[in-house]
Amino acid sequence: MIKINLPQSYFSKLMRAVVEFRMIENEDKILVGLSGGKDSLFLLYAMAVLKARLRKKFSFGAITIDPMFTADFPMETLAGYCASLNIPFADRQVDIAGAIRAQGDKKACFTCAYFRRGAINRYATENGFNKIAYAHHHDDAVETFFMSLMYSGQLTTFTPVTYLDRTNLTVIRPLVYFREEETRAAVAFHGFTPVASPCPRDGQTFRARTKEIIRALGEDNPKLYAHLSAAMREGALGELWPRSKTRDEMRETYYAYMGTT
Repeated sequence: MIKINLPQSYFSKLMRAVVEFRMIENEDKILVGLSGGKDSLFLLYAMAVLKARLRKKFSFGAITIDPMFTADFPMETLAGYCASLNIPFADRQVDIAGAIRAQGDKKACFTCAYFRRGAINRYATENGFNKIAYAHHHDDAVETFFMSLMYSGQLTTFTPVTYLDRTNLTVIRPLVYFREEETRAAVAFHGFTPVASPCPRDGQTFRARTKEIIRALGEDNPKLYAHLSAAMREGALGELWPRSKTRDEMRETYYAYMGTT
């Protein structure tokens, strides 16, 4: 087992999320979604640090989903990483690639996320886990917020803690106060080698485009990212138009204006 340790600045950010949103309680059994990317590798390591340092009595394990985009997914590498941290590891193959092909490559990202989450949720419920930990960081939240505005006309993003009433599972995101550059630096410092994304659309998604837009706009407005971050918080809304009324709601007023009944 490798020696685990985090710089105090990193541990403080981790604890801020755990404490502020009460992410971990006694007797929790937490399943970590391990894709093999830099963020999930760091999350697993951070969870090991929490297990060693918190007074809460909880257990956790990891699961990796092979979406079957390639024939050589490096599952053994991830199993070895978990073994080095003495963390129970499980893996499942889910033919996400086939599901995407079956629908003509439409909504590929949605389909991938849907089947991946479904497989993780199913494993969690079948094996007695009550919480699932994902490695979404602060940049992910800001990008989701901006994407929602651009592509759906809504102001929303994922929350640090989300209860799934259909499965009685709770999703936690302990890295929500970390910037992406910090997770990248942590993985490099500890000598971990992230698994290359098997996604055939890696770098060509709406999220990748949104990341680039935020970066480009930030060159002209250095406070852009901070402003987007602040806008995600409850109470950030200023003056907005009323919601759009339906025809039925406007009918009486319309007739009053037109002098008809």
